[in-house]
Amino acid sequence: MKKPSPKHVVIQSTHAVTPNMQRITFQSDSLREFPANCAGSYIKLLFTPSGSTDLSLLGPDDRPTMRTYTIRQFDAQTGTIEVDFVRHITQDLQCGFAARWAMNAEVGESIAIAGPGTIQEMNIEADWFFMTADMTALPALSAKIKQLPSDATGYAVIKVISEQDIQPIEAPENVQVHWIFEQDDLATAARELEWLKGKASVWCACEFDSMRGLRQYFRNDKGIDREHIYISSYWKKGVAEDGHKVIKRQDAEENEG
Repeated sequence: MKKPSPKHVVIQSTHAVTPNMQRITFQSDSLREFPANCAGSYIKLLFTPSGSTDLSLLGPDDRPTMRTYTIRQFDAQTGTIEVDFVRHITQDLQCGFAARWAMNAEVGESIAIAGPGTIQEMNIEADWFFMTADMTALPALSAKIKQLPSDATGYAVIKVISEQDIQPIEAPENVQVHWIFEQDDLATAARELEWLKGKASVWCACEFDSMRGLRQYFRNDKGIDREHIYISSYWKKGVAEDGHKVIKRQDAEENEG
């Protein structure tokens, strides 16, 4: 089956929601075709290898460089999606050019995107819920936590850079939201919380090394069944997305083995 053609979207608004998070609203009539429940799914932003959004600079045999981001919110009526970008600068241009572009992009600029792609849904057939995320996965957690039953109980542990990066989270009343910061470890913070009674459903997305620590805890120490856990690394410190994909695939093969 032929893949859908990239969609060209225009920046409708852009602003810093916290010191280290930039929120961009993209608009296009073609976005009205997205599934109604696509919040929490992902899109691919398309660049040239040097970080330009002008894909006409690519040669006939060149492929665009893709960077993956989460749809935080979708409005079919207006044909808009909200996408959050962690504001950071790295010495390695390949590691940071999407964030750099987002920090400098202006209203009216356009970019090509592909998607949406879906991630595994959280299993809500459970007695309680445990969610963990760092800033890169905060948009996805913000969307997924709203899908929990209104009487859900459990935890959401979220790692951000500083206290100023705390955002409002629409969580069920009995889901405790715990914020930790740059110097803290996600797996350690998760282990410190009381393990509740009954069957748990786990949703976890974060940096690669943090993911492995959390996987050890949830899957190996606590024995969470595979059908009750979603655990994924969204990035790896010091590695561009293409390199992270290779490491992630190798890790998955080893872990399956």
